[in-house]
Amino acid sequence: MTDFAANARQACAEMRALFAETPLLRNDHLSQRYEADIWLKREDLSPVRSYKIRGAFNAMRKVLARDPGQAQFVCASAGNHAQGVAFACRHFGVRGTIFMPVTTPQQKIDKTRMFGAGVVDIRLTGDYFDQSLAAAQGYCAQQGAHFLSPFDDADVIEGQASVAVEIVEQLGHAPDMVILPVGGGGLASGITAYLSGQCDFRFIEPAGGASLTAALAAGAPVTLPRVNSFVDGAAVARLGERTFGMLQGIDPGDVLLAPEDRICTTMLEMLNVEGIVLEPAGALAIDALGDLADQIRGKTVVCITSGGNFDFERLPEVRERAMRFSGVKKYFLLRLPQRPGALRDFLEMLGPEDDIARFEYLKKSARNFGTVLIGIETTDASNFPALFDRMDAAGLAWRDITSDETLSEFLI
Repeated sequence: MTDFAANARQACAEMRALFAETPLLRNDHLSQRYEADIWLKREDLSPVRSYKIRGAFNAMRKVLARDPGQAQFVCASAGNHAQGVAFACRHFGVRGTIFMPVTTPQQKIDKTRMFGAGVVDIRLTGDYFDQSLAAAQGYCAQQGAHFLSPFDDADVIEGQASVAVEIVEQLGHAPDMVILPVGGGGLASGITAYLSGQCDFRFIEPAGGASLTAALAAGAPVTLPRVNSFVDGAAVARLGERTFGMLQGIDPGDVLLAPEDRICTTMLEMLNVEGIVLEPAGALAIDALGDLADQIRGKTVVCITSGGNFDFERLPEVRERAMRFSGVKKYFLLRLPQRPGALRDFLEMLGPEDDIARFEYLKKSARNFGTVLIGIETTDASNFPALFDRMDAAGLAWRDITSDETLSEFLI
């Protein structure tokens, strides 16, 4: 591991030809809330707004050192690794072919195209990252190009470890704890390897893409049958073989799952309170602080804000999900009698802070009753129980579908 640490420091030094170190900033807002000394390692402020530039640069640098004639690189990415590869291709003057899922946010596609102007070809293939990965590897074998893995590569992991090199240099010592977002495991592997024995770690996965949790339970990487792609920077169906080899000894109790809707509340808070734009994966580490409140009190803690490539066209969705998680917005199906004044009677049940956000007749299933989809916003989640009590007292038939994944996705 001594060689790994030395190589990580060398990689970090080489990166200074490409970009300056990202800031390590103490956050007063979070420090006061959790009674801890909380620092944010702002990887969202790299040239490509994520840490992925580090692994891409280091891997490409080392490949070209071994084989100066290698002129074509291929990768698969949901966006951030793609931007890092594009940036590095332009820097080294080589060509790149980048496979991205069709579902990749347009903002990430456009930025990748901009960073790799003139040297990068983008191919949108597959609905999920793993489909794009298979297509990229197949193409790479046909063309004789070099495949740059987004996480399961020794040189990539070494490059991501440069984040830890900078943390120690900037803080002057290792922190008490580092909170790490986990997707394929490249960042977590690199940082834990570099700081092994110097501090504690907590690993945060999106609840809908818990590949590390599954791998630890099975004793080997497994493919998740279903992945929620909302946290697109960390929603990976299968942890890397190499990264699992480096992480397999961690305590499963140190791995936490972050609900996607709760992540949205963290994104909005950081935007509205701190003016920090984070993508869902970039907010993972901060989102876990509430779960770790008792463990971090009085300690020096570093959260890795891993990316800030957020498409603001997604902001309405983020706000919607955050309100539903916070309990201030609910949807329910209501059976209303088809008589004059029935709607007025229902409206009079609403409290002064309740607002109708959606009202839609779905069908008339009987001559005397109609089914209505109702969306209600309020200022305090505690207003809903009183409203539902009034509805029950009036004899209304209703069903809360806010947390019913199937119905809410279909109807809302």
